[in-house]
Amino acid sequence: MIFLLVFLSSVTTAKASGVYQTPETFLQESFRGKVPKSRMIWLSGETGKVASDILQHRPGSLRTRYWLDKNRSAWVLDEIGKDKPITVGVVINDGKIESIRVLVFRESRGYEVKESFFTEQFKQARLKADKELDRHIDGITGATLSVRALTRLSRLALYLHQQVMVSHDAP
Repeated sequence: MIFLLVFLSSVTTAKASGVYQTPETFLQESFRGKVPKSRMIWLSGETGKVASDILQHRPGSLRTRYWLDKNRSAWVLDEIGKDKPITVGVVINDGKIESIRVLVFRESRGYEVKESFFTEQFKQARLKADKELDRHIDGITGATLSVRALTRLSRLALYLHQQVMVSHDAP
């Protein structure tokens, strides 16, 4: 009986965690095979403070890589769900989320956030002046921390896109 419980637990964990798409493939698809050169944004000063407010903790690094083509940017970001990082790809177009995709999920629960029924809620979302999304994102029972992680990352990507566009448009 114990063997059966251990086996079923490992099957559930194996199903939950995994690499669903590599960041490289995500970028290739997002830019239709013509991935622009990566750039960096520093998470210091006011940008770092707002990023910390959005994440509810200090970012894990002082800079973040992004890819920009005109008014469209792509971000590959990590955030802790419960215990382990979730890697997410977000594409922002004209200040709205075009797509969000879970690339790597390392948690034992909450993997449902990778499903399109959940990620479709983020499409066309914008960032309001208070740095919140302009819409409610429905949760998933048993995946609360993963839902919160994706919501924070979507807000962060939108905010960083705004910062990049301001500096990109500056003379």
